[in-house]
Amino acid sequence: MIEFLHANMGTVLSLLGAALAASLAGVGSARGVGLAGEAAAGVVGEDPTKFGKVMVLQLLPGTQGIYGLIIAFITLSQTGILGGDANISIAKGLIYLCACLPIAIAGYFSAIAQGKAAAASIGVVAKKPDQFGKAMIFPIMVETYAILALLVSILAINGAANVAF
Repeated sequence: MIEFLHANMGTVLSLLGAALAASLAGVGSARGVGLAGEAAAGVVGEDPTKFGKVMVLQLLPGTQGIYGLIIAFITLSQTGILGGDANISIAKGLIYLCACLPIAIAGYFSAIAQGKAAAASIGVVAKKPDQFGKAMIFPIMVETYAILALLVSILAINGAANVAF
């Protein structure tokens, strides 16, 4: 077992990073979409004509899960886990793990925060449907930080591919 871990620890660490990126960002998105969905369901129950507007707001926190999935796929493909030579060093595996953490952590927390902002915006649409454009800005502002984390993870993963160990 020790020999297996020593020979494959870099790959295991890379896989852990990819799993964290996909799962934490995905769980955050599920929570955020759920929070917004609760508010949306209440509004649609009162006025079904507002379905389209509140659905758009509900979907916004789901993007972090997509970002985490993108980072997981990039990591798995660059480390050879999806095909090719998956034999990488422990140091390089740690770099990939660390490269996945920005979107894993920021994706989790920003999706939940975006879900709360979307739920509040759904409340705005419930009272003043003509303010949909303004209401959308609040959850989109939270999206900015998820995009920044995505960019950091992409840059770090691409940088890791160029590191020689």
